[in-house]
Amino acid sequence: MEQYIADHAKVVENSLRAGMPEQWNIPGVLRESIQYSLMAGGKRLRPILVLAAAEALGAETSAALPVASAIEMIHTYSLIHDDLPAMDNDDYRRGRLTNHKVFGEGMAILAGDALITHAFYAVVQAARTAEVDPVQVLSIVEELAQYAGAPGMVGGQAADILGEQGLTKLEELEFIHLRKTSDLIVFSLRSGARIAGATDEQLEALTEFGTCIGLAFQIQDDILDLTGDETKLGKPVRSDEKLAKVTYPYFIGIEASMQRVDELTQQGKSALTNSDIPYTNRLLQLADYLMKRDH
Repeated sequence: MEQYIADHAKVVENSLRAGMPEQWNIPGVLRESIQYSLMAGGKRLRPILVLAAAEALGAETSAALPVASAIEMIHTYSLIHDDLPAMDNDDYRRGRLTNHKVFGEGMAILAGDALITHAFYAVVQAARTAEVDPVQVLSIVEELAQYAGAPGMVGGQAADILGEQGLTKLEELEFIHLRKTSDLIVFSLRSGARIAGATDEQLEALTEFGTCIGLAFQIQDDILDLTGDETKLGKPVRSDEKLAKVTYPYFIGIEASMQRVDELTQQGKSALTNSDIPYTNRLLQLADYLMKRDH
């Protein structure tokens, strides 16, 4: 599994490196700021899920690569903005200084803005260069706007800010986790499947799988913020505690949180094994890998 992730991450990173055409006349510092965060490493989970979902339905990796790159751009922009003083005010991300600490707040905001818009350009290249059905690409564009926007990730970020101001119920925390984390994972799976021409039933199974493993992934993050190794995580531990943020361990304890991660993972895997998706092995392995990760 680690080799599969490493190989696919390398493919994605090569695509990201070449993603913004050199002939575009972009201010040098803006291009540098974009690449600083985009090429900072990380798990590349979301683009790998795009590729794995496409493979699970028999599509070529190359056809899914433009959309895989797009979702990593969206994820990277969200991290740049999350780290800003007005949001989480973090100094480090992936083991090095956050974007605004290097390039300033204004340029960091603009780098995030550029990544949002370029993600939609990247999706369209699936039709232009990879010959994916334009109707499917149109659906992917529509869903990216939904899952990454106000009813999805951005809405979750807004709820997170409100949570810092005093909303502390477990149901509200779960809403934040589902929107901030699960929605981009669900989009990744659905878009990979759409590239392969998935049926509505297959999309539904992948949606349940993504919702479950996305929530499990975020609860695992909550656990690692308390128990993880700072050198592996690439950022300070106990940051949620210092910011007075509520987490799953805060509500139900670490042991119960770990059990919840296991339950959600098994529920997500069941959605796949009970579906008619032909090649689910890698997705099932990814679910197990994420449950057991330590960073």
